[in-house]
Amino acid sequence: MPVEIVVEHVLTSVIIGATIVGLAFSPLPRAFAHRIMHGRKGEQPAEDPRVDELLEDNAMLRRQIEELEGRMEFTERVIARQQKSALPGNREDLA
Repeated sequence: MPVEIVVEHVLTSVIIGATIVGLAFSPLPRAFAHRIMHGRKGEQPAEDPRVDELLEDNAMLRRQIEELEGRMEFTERVIARQQKSALPGNREDLA
């Protein structure tokens, strides 16, 4: 390989490497990251009218789940009591 080609490749590699390192340590990438995470200055997210409706639906579903959990626990206790009283030699049903 001729020396000129090697020097050209080395010089190109050094320039590209210096550019990448320079960009990596410059404030530019941090500025892009901040912009992506926080948006433009002074820009407020638009209020979606469906958010309140979804929050109400979520609260209603949570109440229904809590009610169903209570009913399931009651049913489990009733079934356990019936199974316990059905065992031979159990005197609870005579009392």
